[in-house]
Amino acid sequence: MLDSLGYLKRTHRCGELRATDADRDVVLMGWVHRRRDLGQLIFIDLRDRAGIAQAVFNKELHPEAHKRAEELRAEYVVAVEGRVIRRREANSKLATGDIEVVAKNLWILNEARTTPFPIRDKIDANEETRLRYRYLDLRRFDQQRNLRLRHKVILAIRVALDSPKRGFFEIETPMLTRSTPEGARDYLVPSRVHHGKFYALPQSPQIFKQILMISGLDRYFQIARCFRDEDLRADRQPEFTQLDLEMSFATQDGVFKVIEAVMSAVFKQARKTLDARPEEFRIKRPFRRMKYREAIRRYGSDKPDLRFGMELHDVTQLFSGVREVLHIEGSVFAFAAPGAASFSRKQLDELSERAKALDARGLYTIKVTPEGISSPLEKNLGADGVRKIADAVGAKAGDLVLALAAKKQIPGTEAAALIAGQIRLLMAEKLNLIQPGRWEFLWLTGFPLFEWSETDNQWVPAQHPFTGIVEEDLDKLADPAKRGEIRSKGYDLVLNGSELGSGSIRIHQQDIQSRVFAALGLTEEQARQRFGFFLDALSYGTPPHGGIALGLDRVVALLAGEKSIREVIAFPKTTTAQDLMAESPSPVDPAQLDELGIGIKNRTGED
Repeated sequence: MLDSLGYLKRTHRCGELRATDADRDVVLMGWVHRRRDLGQLIFIDLRDRAGIAQAVFNKELHPEAHKRAEELRAEYVVAVEGRVIRRREANSKLATGDIEVVAKNLWILNEARTTPFPIRDKIDANEETRLRYRYLDLRRFDQQRNLRLRHKVILAIRVALDSPKRGFFEIETPMLTRSTPEGARDYLVPSRVHHGKFYALPQSPQIFKQILMISGLDRYFQIARCFRDEDLRADRQPEFTQLDLEMSFATQDGVFKVIEAVMSAVFKQARKTLDARPEEFRIKRPFRRMKYREAIRRYGSDKPDLRFGMELHDVTQLFSGVREVLHIEGSVFAFAAPGAASFSRKQLDELSERAKALDARGLYTIKVTPEGISSPLEKNLGADGVRKIADAVGAKAGDLVLALAAKKQIPGTEAAALIAGQIRLLMAEKLNLIQPGRWEFLWLTGFPLFEWSETDNQWVPAQHPFTGIVEEDLDKLADPAKRGEIRSKGYDLVLNGSELGSGSIRIHQQDIQSRVFAALGLTEEQARQRFGFFLDALSYGTPPHGGIALGLDRVVALLAGEKSIREVIAFPKTTTAQDLMAESPSPVDPAQLDELGIGIKNRTGED
C-alpha cells in the first residue's frame, strides 16, 4: 500500500491485530523475531513495539515473496504486505494468536548482524554487555514495557497537577546555574565566555522553586533533571529525574493531600498500563503518618517497610546487669523473628557476621520452643533474665529473638536500632514475610533539623539549609549543645521501605535563614557569597511556602517490580558513572581545553 508520494505506508502495528481484522489487507513493518522454514511454508514472527504478529509465506501462492523470505535472519528489518486470516489453531501465548498474515509481498528494509545476545525477555547477558548494546537491549519487550509505564506515569502526574482544583504551572528551571552546597559534589561546566568561571548542573531546583514562590507563581511543578556527583548504587544515578513541586501559603497537610492525589492517579494509570487486576495496585488513603524517632525505635529505619511486623523493642534495661561483661555502652534493641527458632548454628553464625559488618557490638539470640527457652545469654543473665527479654518482645513458641548493641555511639542517633533494623529486613527476606502486591505508603515527619557528620566532625543539615524549623525550637539555634534536639518541618514519603522523596515547609523569613546559616558555621560573608541573590529575594516579601521532590525513577522501578532504577531509564550509567554505549566520559580535543583555559593534571599533580 502506497501513500500519495509513492512511499510504502504501514497500516497497523504488529501487536494491534485481532480476530476482528480478519480479511483485511495490511502492511506491517518491524524486526524478524523468529523464522521457521518448513520448505513450502516459511513462518516469521514480526515484532514491533506493540507486539508480535505471525506472517506466513506460501511458495505456491506467492513464490517471489517466499523466495525473499528465505533470505531472512533474526533482526532483519522488513515490511510485509498481506491479508489477515484466522488461524486454524490459536496461539494463546500471543495477543495476536487468533490470526496470521498471508504475505504476498516482502521488502527487506535492512539487514542485521548476529546480535551479541538474543532479543527476548529472559536473557543471560550480563549488565555490562546489555548497557554496551543498549539499543539492542531496549528492543526487548520488558524494557519497552518499563519505558511505556514511565511515559504513562509522567502523563498521569501532569494531568493530575493540571486539574483546575490544583492549579499547578509546569515551569522549567535552569540547567546551568551556580555551585551551591547541597550534600553532594556538583558537576561543573566551564564557561568559555567568562574565563575561569564555572556553571554547575543542578543537584535539585531547590532555590529556583523557592524563587518562583517569591515571584508569586503560587504553584509550580516540574519533571526535573538533576545531577549529583556521588558514589552510585542500584537506586542512584549521576543524572536522575524527579517530580519537583512547590506551593505558596502551604501547610504540611496541604502538600500531603496533593501528593496523595497524584500517587493515586499514578497507581490507577499503572494498573491500566500493566493490565493488572485492581487489587494489585490498590492503595489506601490517607497515607499513614509516623514520627521520625518512632520509626527509628520501632523499625530501625527512617524508611521503614511496613509490609511485615517484627517491630523492635528497647530492652536496654534488661541488660543492665551485664553491660560491663558484654562491653555494651549504648542501647540494646531486640525483636522476635516468627518461626526462626529452627535456624541452625551455621545460619546464626552468618547472621552474627552480618551484624558485625554493620558495626554491631554483638548479636544475642534466644530460641523459644515448645520445650522451653535456650540462649547463650543464660550464663550471664540466667534463665529468668532470658525469659524477660523474650516476653518483652512478645516471642512465641517457634520464634527466634535477636538482640543487638552497637560498637559506636553517634550523637543524635540510636545506632543499635539502626543495626537491628537492617537485620530485621534481612530476616524478612529469609523468612519470606514480604507479601507481593502490597503497597504501604508512609509519611515520616518530625525529623531533626541537623545530623552529626563524622566526616566533618560537626552538625550539618539533615536535608538542606532552607528547611523550616518548629517554632518552639528556634531558641535552640544559638546553643550548640542543643543542635540535635531541634525539630524541622521536613517530611519524607516512604513506600515499601524505599524513600520516594523529601520535602518541607521552608524558611520564608530572612532573619531566621541567617540564624540557620550562623548555626552551620557560615559567616555572613560566606552566606552572601553562596546564597546572596536568594537572601536578597527573601527580603522582598516572601510568602510561607513548602513543597517536595519525589524520585520518579524510584517510583517507576517499584511499579515495574524492578530492583534497580537502571531498568526504567532509557540510557543509564553504570555504578562507576560510565555510559558504555557512548563511551562516556571520554577525553576531549586539547584545542577545546585550550579554548576554555583548562589544563589536565595527573594524579601526582603533574601536567
